[in-house]
Amino acid sequence: MPKTILVVDDSLTMTKSLKSNLEMSGFAVLTAGDGEEAIGTLRGGAKPDLIITDINMPRMDGLALIKAVKLLPGFRFTPILTLTTEGDGAKRDEGKRLGATGWLVKPIKGTDLIRVIKQVLPGA
Repeated sequence: MPKTILVVDDSLTMTKSLKSNLEMSGFAVLTAGDGEEAIGTLRGGAKPDLIITDINMPRMDGLALIKAVKLLPGFRFTPILTLTTEGDGAKRDEGKRLGATGWLVKPIKGTDLIRVIKQVLPGA
């Protein structure tokens, strides 16, 4: 059974690109356009093995999403990778404090992303 990844990004182009790359690497992919939609997906019963989120999004940004996910029952230990253009050290530190597993800066090569996913997602 393939591992499931929830991709959260307000850029449709980025979401489609990530989805395509991840599916070609054997993952099942769910998508959400912002943090609120992602929380709705999780509350609706989705159980992704990994979440990849942008930071700068409308309604609920990635930092608020990380915090909210870690408070949901059953998701405390779900790995969360950020994939963002945000290189600010203070935001990165805040993300890690809130529970982000890793902080990746866009653009990233598909092969590099898959390598990181395999490091944080055992059995991927």
